[in-house]
Order: sequence, then C-alpha cells, then structure tokens
Amino acid sequence: MKIVSLVLKFLPRHAAEVRAGVEAVPGASVAVDGGDGRMIVLLEDGEGYAVSDSILQVHHVGHVMSVTLAYEYSDEALALGEA
Repeated sequence: MKIVSLVLKFLPRHAAEVRAGVEAVPGASVAVDGGDGRMIVLLEDGEGYAVSDSILQVHHVGHVMSVTLAYEYSDEALALGEA
C-alpha cells in the first residue's frame, strides 16, 4: 500500500474545475479545499494503477499551477520483512 498527499495551487476561480479533475484521477480524493486556491489531495494505490501514475495525472489537471508532494507512506518494506 502506498499513500501520498499533495498540495495543489491554482487560481481560486478554477476550484470547481480542479476538484472535478482531481476526483477523476484513480485513487484521488480532495481532503481539504481552503477556497483560496490551495487544495490538499490524498492519493492511494489500487488495483490496476500506481500512485506514481496518479501523481502524473494530477499534474495534468487543468488550471493546476503547482503540485507539491507533502507526505508519502509505503508499507512495502514491511511486506518484504525489511523493517
């Protein structure tokens, strides 16, 4: 399992379009929309897609000016017994 959070920046007037674009990305959900042109997005991997693919798709959502990785978690090391 992999989980990441992203901080998106965009012009506030495009919030509805950005939200719709983000919610169309597999594994993505909007956690916080401050209404000021910033949004926190959570991504989780799932069957048939990887978090890395979803991050790239979020980068291509219309009107998004910047995407910053804020948090990343992976339990792959635990699954391999490397912890």
